[in-house]
Amino acid sequence: MPSRVCIIDGYNDEPSGLGVPPYLDIYARYSAGAIWLANPYAEITYFTVDQLRSNLDYYLMKLSRFDCVIFIAGVAVPGRYLGGTPIKLSELKTWSRLIIEPLKVLVGPVVSFGFGVEGGRTAIIPRELQRDFDYMFHKAFEKYLYEIALNNFKRDLKLPVFDRDPSFIAKVAVRGARIVTQHPNYNFNLICEIETYWGCPRYVVGGCSFCIEPLYGEPKFRAVEEIADEVEALYQAGVRHIRLGRQPDLFTYQSKEVGEREFPKPNVEAIRKLFKSIVAVAPNLETLHIDNVNPGTVYHHRGESLEICKIIIEHHTPGDVAAFGIESADPVVVKLNNLKVYPEEALEAIRIINSVGAQRGYNGLPHLLPGVNFVHGLKGETEETYKANLDFMREVLKEGLLVRRINIRQVMAFPGTPMWEIGDAIIRRNKRLFKIYKKRMREEIDLPMLRKLVPEWTTLKDCYVEKQGSGGTYARQAGTYPILVFLPYPRKIREKIDVVVLRHGFRSVVGVETPIKINTAHRKLLESIPSLSKNAVLQVLRKRPLRNLDEVKELIPKDLVEKLKIEV
Repeated sequence: MPSRVCIIDGYNDEPSGLGVPPYLDIYARYSAGAIWLANPYAEITYFTVDQLRSNLDYYLMKLSRFDCVIFIAGVAVPGRYLGGTPIKLSELKTWSRLIIEPLKVLVGPVVSFGFGVEGGRTAIIPRELQRDFDYMFHKAFEKYLYEIALNNFKRDLKLPVFDRDPSFIAKVAVRGARIVTQHPNYNFNLICEIETYWGCPRYVVGGCSFCIEPLYGEPKFRAVEEIADEVEALYQAGVRHIRLGRQPDLFTYQSKEVGEREFPKPNVEAIRKLFKSIVAVAPNLETLHIDNVNPGTVYHHRGESLEICKIIIEHHTPGDVAAFGIESADPVVVKLNNLKVYPEEALEAIRIINSVGAQRGYNGLPHLLPGVNFVHGLKGETEETYKANLDFMREVLKEGLLVRRINIRQVMAFPGTPMWEIGDAIIRRNKRLFKIYKKRMREEIDLPMLRKLVPEWTTLKDCYVEKQGSGGTYARQAGTYPILVFLPYPRKIREKIDVVVLRHGFRSVVGVETPIKINTAHRKLLESIPSLSKNAVLQVLRKRPLRNLDEVKELIPKDLVEKLKIEV
């Protein structure tokens, strides 16, 4: 009888790696691949923590029938998510205790770094979880799961210490690709996170004070061919959205100077080969994006960075983001926390990306922009830190530069990092300052930046309608840090539409779908269109069905008909 395994995805969010829907990270895929490599006939069931919550009694009863239940968990980067809610410590403890017979395995960052609750809090070390699980794995989790599966999921195995092995990962990544068909976002906006390497190139100088990436040690790179094989397997399984997001700095992929310099010189040809190989095996991807880039690499290696940007733009889809971990524009904080760049270097890195990436692409967004991350509660932070960050972003705005988004986080302290000893003491002390500063950043920087990024009447193509909300519906494109669109009317979800931007919030926009079918358009849709009077809306509603565009133009100004692509 084949082994029966269940993977419960409680989601992960790390400095390099996102696994909250619509993203699917490596943990579920590699776990499934490791088990299928050991036992090709194993029956593996995947579902998310949100699915479990939706019908708890049913799923808990179902779980008792498996030979092994694997939980994935670990949020090391605080955030709010439209697509799902990561598993809570209380849920993990309660549910694991209600599952009696199956072997229970905990996988993910939670095992090494604890349970990140929220920014501004110290991580919870999951010692109490040890009695609730038979095994707990993070590093080399795929190898441990393979060994357990080979031994028919026995308890109390004496397992050796394994290191992560790129050649083994190449096998499980391909084997596990088909698990994507069980994801609730499959055949919709599912984005698979691809790992190009692990470990931080700045490990030679210790890395940033708060970051867990240097704890992975010296970077180990995956081969281009192995990454392409994984993408091909995902593509053949039906995936159409790919992000090269699982690495601290894509621009140092396969750099020959890693381990020798803090800012190793990029290997341009390796990155060119990587992108060419991906589009060769997956020619009709709807999304191909990146994520993390070290602004220090861009600053110290301008020529190579410009060439890499051009390679990315040649092969990717627009709306791409190179997320910059600037963290602070206060030189004191930069020095005390061993951060990557001083403010003048960070500004130059933003200029470099803008010089080639700011042109607008076919889907309504600029091709490739930097994103800016700020972290608060670090050593040396004072009132001057908040002023320095605001002044820095004012200069970005003043120069006419674009950034896709500004992430403002409160530090989450993890064991093994220099910030662990300090914890949340600094952010608690500066709580009032942080609140005022965040409000000013949203009002003074985010809003005018978003208006420049997507002006009124911009058409955002291929937005996925994801969720009903209070008074309307939420949609967004697939990709890295997509712009959230609020449609101020109810509509069917799980559809793909084009949207015209009408108004701007601090971090989202209000829009309506286009083309507008005037004879079936919801009343609230019509009422949300600026320049369309209440009387005009009433006239349209009374006279529907309208027979042709001439009748439409008698009620709605011609320019609006054209901008919104109104149809009968």
